[in-house]
Amino acid sequence: MVVTGSALPLDVPVDPDARDAAELLITELSKAQYQAARPTWFDLLAKAVQDWLSSLRLGDVQGPPALGLGIVGVLAVVGIVVAFLIFGVPRLNRRSAVAGSLFGEDDRRTAAIIRQDAEAAAARGEYSTAVAEMFRAIARGLAERAIVTTSPGTTARDFAINASTPFPDLSDALRESATAFDQVRYLDRTGTAGQFQQVAALERDLRATRPVLELL
Repeated sequence: MVVTGSALPLDVPVDPDARDAAELLITELSKAQYQAARPTWFDLLAKAVQDWLSSLRLGDVQGPPALGLGIVGVLAVVGIVVAFLIFGVPRLNRRSAVAGSLFGEDDRRTAAIIRQDAEAAAARGEYSTAVAEMFRAIARGLAERAIVTTSPGTTARDFAINASTPFPDLSDALRESATAFDQVRYLDRTGTAGQFQQVAALERDLRATRPVLELL
């Protein structure tokens, strides 16, 4: 009789006990073909990353798309932080951002505050101050409305001329109020209650009037 197949090693027991079987298994698995089939550290890392991506969940989105949405959110937050660092805290409204030179003086007040100061001065009988302050309130109010702006070199007369374009019906009152401002501010003349009432009426009319904008 001819026996085919691979020959068994002579030292392998026909009926090994548990200890011999364990040694035989370890010896067999240590062979090169088995070691080559073992996953490398890179395979294990890639599998761990894949499992982590699959476990992500953002609302109803799960897996890699959720990671993409998360990255977009992080980038948006970073963009907001950078904008705050570059531009500072945004103004609550446009009016609070309009400040600076106003007829030769650095004035940070809003039109409403200047108007209140003018009315308070008039109540005390200080009409020179009241006239000047109310005219300043007019200029600051139009700047806040982005209609007419003033620069460090703008005079009261310049402002009146510029404001007459969007408010042609009030051009005469603008020139008269500018003259009153120059008189109490630069010519050392005493303001009157009548002058204050005139400038105050102009301020109210300007707030209630829609400007005539030029078509480009």
